Amino acid sequence: MQAIADHIAQALAGRRSPPLSTEGAASAQWILMDFGDVVAHIFRSDIRAHYGLERLWADARRVRLPAAQAVASPVAPALATGKTTRRARTRG
Repeated sequence: MQAIADHIAQALAGRRSPPLSTEGAASAQWILMDFGDVVAHIFRSDIRAHYGLERLWADARRVRLPAAQAVASPVAPALATGKTTRRARTRG
């Protein structure tokens, strides 16, 4: 998990986008990296199942990203899932 978090931080550091905060790294169960508009959650598989983020975000509106934008991300190779949609929760 720490290697994944380090890779994300390194890739975004090249774009001068360091995380605003990082939490959970000491627990060795989950890491949350807050980049402002984007939050990266890195979990052990059993902890991911416990928290069930997909259930929490099930009501979120899907936002389709252009394929070029999804591939252009510096962390896309490490995080590629083959999906070109992301979930976005609107505030308000």
